[in-house]
Amino acid sequence: MKIIHFADLHLGVENYGRIDPSTGLSSRLNDFLSAFDQLVDYALENRVDLVLFCGDAYKTREPTQTQQREFAKRISRLASNDIPVFLLTGNHDMPNAIGRATATEIFDTLAVKNVYVADRPDIHSIETASGTVQIVSLPWLRRSALLSRDDTRNLNLEQINRKLQETLMNIIDNITAKLDPSLPSILAAHVWVTGAKVGSESMMSIGQEHTLLLSNVALPSYDYVALGHIHKRQVLSESPPVVYAGSLERVDFGEENDEKGFYIVEIKTDIASGKREVSFEFHPVNIRRFLTVNVTLEPDDINPSATLLNTITAQREKVKDAIVRLNINVPAQIENQVSDTAIREALKEAHYYTVAQDVQRETRLRMGNRTAEEIMPGDALKAYLESKNIPPERQKVLLEYGEKLIEDLRES
Repeated sequence: MKIIHFADLHLGVENYGRIDPSTGLSSRLNDFLSAFDQLVDYALENRVDLVLFCGDAYKTREPTQTQQREFAKRISRLASNDIPVFLLTGNHDMPNAIGRATATEIFDTLAVKNVYVADRPDIHSIETASGTVQIVSLPWLRRSALLSRDDTRNLNLEQINRKLQETLMNIIDNITAKLDPSLPSILAAHVWVTGAKVGSESMMSIGQEHTLLLSNVALPSYDYVALGHIHKRQVLSESPPVVYAGSLERVDFGEENDEKGFYIVEIKTDIASGKREVSFEFHPVNIRRFLTVNVTLEPDDINPSATLLNTITAQREKVKDAIVRLNINVPAQIENQVSDTAIREALKEAHYYTVAQDVQRETRLRMGNRTAEEIMPGDALKAYLESKNIPPERQKVLLEYGEKLIEDLRES
């Protein structure tokens, strides 16, 4: 049985993009769809038995009609070619109010053949070309779905999170006990497992995080544990395999050096003994390059624009079609000699670029030979008031209030 495991598609991330004149869509939307197309093409060409998606189809809880259409097109390509697709609900797929539909619920509502939507903990028995596989679903669950008000009354945040972890652990244990041990079993979860190395999701998270321990999910009843939510692909355990597939495309510069793609999982069953062997392999996809270029200019540089141009030109092949972040460290005395025109010329082949200048200024001296960093706050306030020629009586009152504010700040 051959299965594709991927997660965190996040259609709708459009930072560092521009409008594609041929489609009217953001170039970044096209980037994410291109990565998804590579996965779909692989699944069809290699006749995989199942495509397993572990949550966060979109960036927001309310995707646009265009984003939904493009996602549905690709799901339809798989399902119409008799490849079952399992869609787990992630935190970005959840509505912001109880009673509203999830972002992927429409497939369930329309009863689309070969598409299975999991928005609650359950066991799903899915028929594939190579036999039946059991998938235990653990979608992102709201705190309100796990705990009542009585459960959280008079508890601090740490106690609430511990209670959430305990509840999730009980859910997994109860469902796991109902599995048929003669069939392959996969746990599909959209959750934060402690010990995982995080990426951009720490900035994209919606709402309060709850976590599980690795021991809560690495159970011997499962042949493979497929995880979503963390954008950095990683293997947390080998036996059983506990794997974050990571996001399918780079979201920001925090993922600049991360390889992106999906996992191919193979489950082989020995007919005589009934024992199963599992192997998994990462399959990278071709995606947009992110590139950071750091340039430090010297005070005696007679042509800083040429220095900039030469540094960027040396990486021309990497710059081409990439999303570039140019960081310039420049002394104040030559700041005005850095040409914006030269920067634009050097980066004209980039898909998108940002420029940040860190201007190094000499430390100004205050109160004799002490720097601004060395002056105590009260002394600094006094020096400021004197420089403004504030009358002595008024200075006294302001200094009293200033000292009180400084003391309050120290205490807090």
